[in-house]
Amino acid sequence: MAKTKQPQFGSPVQLFNGNNLNGWKFHLPDGVDPATVWSAKDGVMRCNGRPAGYIYTAKEYTDFELTLQWRGNSKTGPGNSGVLLRVQKPHKVWPRSIEAQLQSGNAGDFWNIDKFPMEVDATRTNGRHTAKLLPSNEKPLGEWNEYKILVHDDLVTLTINGELQNTATWCARWPGPIALQSEGAVIEFRNIVLRPIIED
Repeated sequence: MAKTKQPQFGSPVQLFNGNNLNGWKFHLPDGVDPATVWSAKDGVMRCNGRPAGYIYTAKEYTDFELTLQWRGNSKTGPGNSGVLLRVQKPHKVWPRSIEAQLQSGNAGDFWNIDKFPMEVDATRTNGRHTAKLLPSNEKPLGEWNEYKILVHDDLVTLTINGELQNTATWCARWPGPIALQSEGAVIEFRNIVLRPIIED
């Protein structure tokens, strides 16, 4: 069952250095140049949204707190993406994982991809989708939002702009990369920081 005591964190790890995509790998259709989908400049990671696929950390992680900022594009309109947690092989669209949703207006929702073992609130769940606890608290399109994601033993919590929006328990404790989706819309990321949880 989920741990109740506060986790102990190690030193923060900058997953994105702000200048290039070192430390990341790509899953995209054969023949697609990753540079046409993902880019880095002036501290911002940009995804053009097409074709469908994802960028993922070269390293695997099991227990951690992940914080990142994201924003959609006010010119191209509302869009879609997500943070994939404990990603499992084989790499495909989409891999077995827990998705922390980033679709405009729905950040804080869960999607269970490929029957990832986890338990969620049945009253907010329809199939693979678990709606967030509270109304959307995202900022206007084009402004930066903050995601804080805790993945600790069998517990996963999603906090958007300081408000707890979702909780899952009995999540399989499988190590895996962290991925960001390219899912049809322009989206940008910055300040992607992971704090590993030290074993008890």
